[in-house]
Amino acid sequence: MLQIERHNNPVADMLIGLEYLQSNLWTALPGYIISFNVEAMTCSVQVTISMKVRDEHGNVSSVAIKPLVDCPVYFPSGGGATLTFPVKPGDECLVVFASRCIDSWWQSGGVQEQADLRMHDLSDGFALVGVRSQPRMLPGISTSSTQLRSDNGSAYIDLNPGSGKVRIVAPGGFEVVAPESEFSAKVTIKGLFTYLAGMVGFGTAFSNSTRTDETHTHSGVQTGGGTSGPVV
Repeated sequence: MLQIERHNNPVADMLIGLEYLQSNLWTALPGYIISFNVEAMTCSVQVTISMKVRDEHGNVSSVAIKPLVDCPVYFPSGGGATLTFPVKPGDECLVVFASRCIDSWWQSGGVQEQADLRMHDLSDGFALVGVRSQPRMLPGISTSSTQLRSDNGSAYIDLNPGSGKVRIVAPGGFEVVAPESEFSAKVTIKGLFTYLAGMVGFGTAFSNSTRTDETHTHSGVQTGGGTSGPVV
């Protein structure tokens, strides 16, 4: 017991009351994902900071907070587009607690009356997935570009505002599914180029610096049923 608590001190009583109020006011806590409901876009979270509890004998012990359930998961979105990512058990997150009950809003959207008068309650958490503790820090964070990347850094899309370039690194392959793709300028292919349904185009075509379009001719060829030599 503190010395100030041994006397009839109104300031001490007020401080004790404020401390009690603060102990029941929740703002944000780190945690990790237990499970993810992809249809409801909610998750269950285990908070990773335990509570200190004093029993009737004055003994203090550490108690884990019960798992938080039905926490809406935050995905960056706006204007009809959303960035989604897989949410897996064990992923770290930050749970932010609303100052008022979110039940009616979560169920119906729009502006709703409070279903309950609770405030800063553990029942009203939003999960922001991606907050990381030191043991789970990402390696090789780019300090000059924006990346959408795998955690190990082996695959990524890199947008460099300095050079104006976008680079795609995909060890497992890059696939485009679209009825038509358009490139506005030159295209350079450094590997084997394979096409399966023909190739149509306009302009001059070259192979090994030799024209291969309709203007290409062979010299030393006589009329007959034979074939010419290879293009040189």
